[in-house]
Amino acid sequence: MSAGAQQVSMPWSPAPAQLTMAYSVCRGITRASAKNFYYAFLVLPKRKRQALCAVYAFMRRCDDVADDSSLSLEARRLKLDTWLAALHRVQQGQPSDDPILLALTDAQRKYTIPAGLLDELATGTAMDVVEPELESPRFHGQGDHGQGNHGQGTPVSANPAVPAVTGLTVRYRTFDDLKVYCYGVASVVGRVCIHIFGYRDPAAEPLAEQCGLAFQLTNIIRDVKEDAGMGRVYLPEEDLAKFGLSAAELLAAPDAVRFRPVLALQAGRAREFYQAGEKLSAYISEDSQPALWVLVNIYRKLLEKIAARQYDVFGAKVSLTVGEKLRILGKGFLRRLT
Repeated sequence: MSAGAQQVSMPWSPAPAQLTMAYSVCRGITRASAKNFYYAFLVLPKRKRQALCAVYAFMRRCDDVADDSSLSLEARRLKLDTWLAALHRVQQGQPSDDPILLALTDAQRKYTIPAGLLDELATGTAMDVVEPELESPRFHGQGDHGQGNHGQGTPVSANPAVPAVTGLTVRYRTFDDLKVYCYGVASVVGRVCIHIFGYRDPAAEPLAEQCGLAFQLTNIIRDVKEDAGMGRVYLPEEDLAKFGLSAAELLAAPDAVRFRPVLALQAGRAREFYQAGEKLSAYISEDSQPALWVLVNIYRKLLEKIAARQYDVFGAKVSLTVGEKLRILGKGFLRRLT
């Protein structure tokens, strides 16, 4: 068992002032980068808001490393490994001056977040750090999520029936394969969040996973153009083929009309998973229910805004206005008061 996969008492603890500063740094990162999550966090009690900001700041660091085009893929993987090893050392009680790790470890202890889930936050991000000449692994089933073991699989490019696309990585062959990726980068986030929200019934866990899947599918739809610019395609190979599309079309000037059906298919799946967010609310602590409601409704409204544009995500990036988010936030505050 790795150092990060077990709870360890800490012989060293940061001073209260150091923790206050650490949480402040995480809050600043979240406020600057989490364009949707931060609004939901505002409805939470302060202690829970701080903990979620620490989780977000940790994820943000992982994402930034994975997306750093100034580094080779090998250097990115090494940096992610180094970052995770640093977390393990702090979890074991070794001193650190990294504010993100200090805040995250404190939040982990306060809310009894399984250390293995925090490991998965980092290892899920590493799924994006793949060799350009290979497609992402083809996973057979979703594996044992509780252990964070998604299997090895066979690279899609090993199948001669799947043509290689110069400059692009078609990530996953089937939707089931894509769900494995979504678990690693989003569903596990949902599982971490409900530890902070507070829950007792294990039935909350699969609902949190499905909620995270809905958010990630929405991001995939919205960011098709941006991801293609980084050489990544998350639309499943079989879905593209179903509508006579190829990833190569994303390299030039994509025809929004041609891509509309495949994006609408992903949106339909996302809508089904958003229903889990409604069911999840009943399983988490009452003081966290308004935040979940805000988060689900911000993302759901974003999806419907994309749909209203006929899934044309190839121009200006689709997003909610500050006013639209504030209206949802206001309703969230009313739910907290009533």
